[in-house]
Amino acid sequence: MLQFDRVSLPDTTDQLRREVRVFLSECDDLGRANSDFTTGHNAEFSRQLGAKGWIGMTWPKAYGGAERSFFERYVVTEELLAAGAPVSAHWVADRQSGPLLLTYGSEAQRQKYLPGIVKGESFFSIGMSEPNTGSDLASVRTTAKRVAGGWLVSGTKLWTTGAHLNHYIISLVRTEPPSENRHAGLSQLIVDLKSERVAVRPIKNMAGGEDFNEVVFDGAFVADDDVVGEPGNGWEQVTSELGYERSGPERFLSAFRVYVEFVRLVATDPSVHEAAAVGRIAAHLKTLRRMSMSVAGMLENRKTPNVEAALVKELGNNFEKLLPEIARLALPLSGDRTRFQEAYQDTLLLSPSFTLRGGTREILRGVIARGLGLR
Repeated sequence: MLQFDRVSLPDTTDQLRREVRVFLSECDDLGRANSDFTTGHNAEFSRQLGAKGWIGMTWPKAYGGAERSFFERYVVTEELLAAGAPVSAHWVADRQSGPLLLTYGSEAQRQKYLPGIVKGESFFSIGMSEPNTGSDLASVRTTAKRVAGGWLVSGTKLWTTGAHLNHYIISLVRTEPPSENRHAGLSQLIVDLKSERVAVRPIKNMAGGEDFNEVVFDGAFVADDDVVGEPGNGWEQVTSELGYERSGPERFLSAFRVYVEFVRLVATDPSVHEAAAVGRIAAHLKTLRRMSMSVAGMLENRKTPNVEAALVKELGNNFEKLLPEIARLALPLSGDRTRFQEAYQDTLLLSPSFTLRGGTREILRGVIARGLGLR
């Protein structure tokens, strides 16, 4: 059963929103604005965010966190994406890797990895997808074989955002042979991306960037201390992790700069068609934002909104592809369209990845159907 509780951001978040806007206005070099969270790997910017206490915001103070609410984190995330800030470096570590370690990691792992993430100095990638497996995580073939003191990892991960620049990857691997239970025998390991027998190969995309990577493990050694949770519990862990990945405002704001530049272009005197386009996009945004905020509220209350998160991503990805087309069809024939064209081009070239990351629409619809008892 789906349930989106009606929630509102606390009044206390207004001041935080203003602080973030002031901070962004005073940053000297944000680069070219792009609201897609996979672009703009800027380690210095991440360190500045860490100094402000805006990474690991909800985490315990014992690990460097600020023990703030999910709503406060939501506001910071919204403002960074809306401004097109370069958030890629710390993004995965803040959104997924840290929460995963807080839930399933050992105390030693938390002490070792979380403070660096909070400071904006330690960056993580996700090691889920593989060649020829699509979004079927249960079919992963990367293996980890038991040896004295740890494991030897062999296999290939694909679409690993930022792996050529990041420090670690939490990889889903098979620690037991496949059985009738496809979800059994999977584990998650923290692998140092700079270690021996780990090769990272950037994949150039249509936009000319190298955000995605192929990561090849050729018998890479991982110590027992870097197994996340219990060996064999990987499926439960990775599915809970996806709840964090699928529900945030990044799932409907990746094309937001196109909207910003469209509104700037039509200004205060839009035609009937231009006004209709502005309103249509705004209606989508407001609806998706309410749904996403509801998921943030569920996370605040320690719930596991996996199905609701999947629906946010599915609807959000559809909208992110629809938004540029709505704006393009209503674009005025006059005026300086340079900034709009730049934003549109960036989004158009990156948009094929929107429906891949975090699970394809087929996988998401399967999750939603199971949640509704339809399969």
